[in-house]
Amino acid sequence: MNKVKLSIRKISKGFIILGIGCICWAIFSIWEQSNHVEYVTTSPSSIPATTIAKIGKGKVDRIATVKSDSSLPSKKNYPAYPVEGDDIGTLSIPKLKRQLPIFQGTGVKELKKGVGHFTQSVLPGEGDNCVISGHRDTVFRQLDRLKIGDQLIVRTSTGTFTYEVKGTRIVHEDDKTVIVPTSYAVLTMTTCYPFNAIGDAPDRYIVSAALIKSK
Repeated sequence: MNKVKLSIRKISKGFIILGIGCICWAIFSIWEQSNHVEYVTTSPSSIPATTIAKIGKGKVDRIATVKSDSSLPSKKNYPAYPVEGDDIGTLSIPKLKRQLPIFQGTGVKELKKGVGHFTQSVLPGEGDNCVISGHRDTVFRQLDRLKIGDQLIVRTSTGTFTYEVKGTRIVHEDDKTVIVPTSYAVLTMTTCYPFNAIGDAPDRYIVSAALIKSK
């Protein structure tokens, strides 16, 4: 009887330890999400950029010259500039078989619902650097599977914009070259890196794409 009671106590203790561990993990996950959601939060640097995939000191995975068709008209006829939290369109990633909503802003609420648009960058389709962010374990999961030549399709109230991936790179979280202005229409996607890191992710995985079609 004593052995049975001892076994029951050991099992109960094990369940208690397991429960505490699960609670701690849940709290840690919430804390991590709250502290690492705003991937881009500073004003653009004055550093000039000619090839977005080649600038900066980050490790380059794959690069190609980022050039868009200069004959494409820049879309600047948005009826009104969206306010934080607004649904501004969708991002389709055929390679990953994914269609994602895009919201204005990169705060906790926006990134919890989908992809966030960095408010200090131009809107999709405009002739400059449009920066969007997402969580590495949700909307931008497997982003590293994208290759040069893969397409990204953004649909907004003003039209449909097709971008082509031109390069990827890994930079430190404080690297400001991610948000530099460009003289052509570029879509810059950013998320935390490494993808499988537990806890703080010190780097950012960047995908650069150029506008190749607008309608």
